[in-house]
Amino acid sequence: MSHLIEQAKFSCALGGLQTVLAIDKGIPIVHAGPGCAARQFSYLGNGAGYQGEGYAGGGQISCTNSTQSEVIFGGEKKLRATVEGTLKVMNGSLYVILAGCSAGIIGDDVKQIACEFADEGYPVVGVDAAGFRGNNYAGHELVVNAIIDQYISYEVPKANVEKGLVNVFSVVPFQDAYWRGDLYEIKRLLEGIGIKVNILYGSSSEGFSEWMNIPNAEFNLVLSPWVGLSTAKKLESIYKTPYLHVPVLPVGLKETSRFLRQIADFAKLDSTDVEKFIAAEERRYKNYFVSFGDLVSDFGCYLPYHLYTVADSTYGIGTSKFVIEELGFTPKGFYDIDNPDVKSKELVESLLKDIDVRYEGNIVFEGDNKVIQNDIEKKLDDSKVRSLVLGSSWDKEMVTSRNESILVRLSLPITDRVILNKSYVGYNGGLTLIEDIYSGLFADGMITNTTHADH
Repeated sequence: MSHLIEQAKFSCALGGLQTVLAIDKGIPIVHAGPGCAARQFSYLGNGAGYQGEGYAGGGQISCTNSTQSEVIFGGEKKLRATVEGTLKVMNGSLYVILAGCSAGIIGDDVKQIACEFADEGYPVVGVDAAGFRGNNYAGHELVVNAIIDQYISYEVPKANVEKGLVNVFSVVPFQDAYWRGDLYEIKRLLEGIGIKVNILYGSSSEGFSEWMNIPNAEFNLVLSPWVGLSTAKKLESIYKTPYLHVPVLPVGLKETSRFLRQIADFAKLDSTDVEKFIAAEERRYKNYFVSFGDLVSDFGCYLPYHLYTVADSTYGIGTSKFVIEELGFTPKGFYDIDNPDVKSKELVESLLKDIDVRYEGNIVFEGDNKVIQNDIEKKLDDSKVRSLVLGSSWDKEMVTSRNESILVRLSLPITDRVILNKSYVGYNGGLTLIEDIYSGLFADGMITNTTHADH
């Protein structure tokens, strides 16, 4: 590591415990030192728009609270006791043991202990989620793949393919603060064209029964540049399930319609029904967009024109494409925070340059928000142009103090907003993003009826 991270935009692999919490009655059991689980939840729960503890989060997360004794003599005995206690008092559909750094360093075998309980008939899996395994995007992948490897593939060794059933692997729960609304909207769109959806997480899911139905899908949909791709490849290897990789999250009219037609083509759906659904959605979207045109004509001299995006590749690319192609912004910087591998970085760069050639030389892969801020501040000071920053609560002071620019909170942490069912995905999400961007014109007295009249 070349420097200390001052403002981390992600957590460590142990943050995969939030993926477990996103599954209905999923129970994480953390094998780590005191405070590890609490800090994960603080950043990925409260720091994601105050989303609440849910069924088994926050102070309810089971943890061994390993101390010096466990580090010296091993912590497997204490872990077994913690799992036994959790099974007695927590009614869950799935229990996932996650090893933190101390357990990973000394070699406590959480997978073996999980197997012991699984042999007794309990739905328990084990994951080495030590912080040095990567960030919480990697932790998310580790958790999902462990559930498939250690439980689903044993319980459902052979697929019984159901025509029209699709598993969706897309945004990372909680790391995407809008995940609940996003998954709801993705499911609504796919069902609108005749697809049956295993969405897997949140209230839009039917619970762990959907996970048990994963092997029976006709195909898997990976809706992100790289998150979920390893899982789709794993399922292809185990069950011969084909997958469709759509790297751009659909936001707004153009991309959402394109996305739905791509799905329909891959699934060989009736084009008449698909086009009927798309036409109805586009008609509604355009009615709202025409009304928005009045604001553009009235306040044209106040509008922001430059775009800076600080987000992960999944959400950042989708929203940036919408803002550039449908709202006419000029890209000035894309800061990818999710630390993809080399091949995925090349894909991200290619996707962005396809959106706008002006991204050339303006794509940065960085997980430290302070480093990102320093770069954006210099560009804002040099340009003297009102800009839009798709960032986080950390960026509020930087944005408002320079050129009366506008901030839309897209990535963590989001600590000055409460998020329940909001989304920027799809036709509805595009309209919501328009509302949030241009409402920024009137924040903090930037524009008032008086100033507009005087102008």
